[in-house]
Amino acid sequence: QVQLVESGGGLVQAGGSLRLSCAASGRTFSTYTMGWFRQAPGKEREFVARINWSGSNTNYADSVKGRFTISRDNAKNTVYLQMNSLKPEDTAVYYCAAGTAYWGKGTLVTVSS
Repeated sequence: QVQLVESGGGLVQAGGSLRLSCAASGRTFSTYTMGWFRQAPGKEREFVARINWSGSNTNYADSVKGRFTISRDNAKNTVYLQMNSLKPEDTAVYYCAAGTAYWGKGTLVTVSS
């Protein structure tokens, strides 16, 4: 069982930055591929970024490539999403996931123009 709690969301102006954190409980955190997803109002949830168990491999959605960076600290059971050059279209609830089985409740990011 893994419990995930996201934090770091908020209101930011276009061009600004935010860093999201996802704290995980459970001793098996380091074995999971961790992902960030987002859901904008009226839209389906979409993939944002993914990082493998060791942090050696990352993948990004084309829409965030070059602006967002995913990282993890297995000693702290935490995964991060550094978001730079934010755009209004990045406005969404951001969720972290451990594998495909465990999800957090999300944190809201609002980017004003």
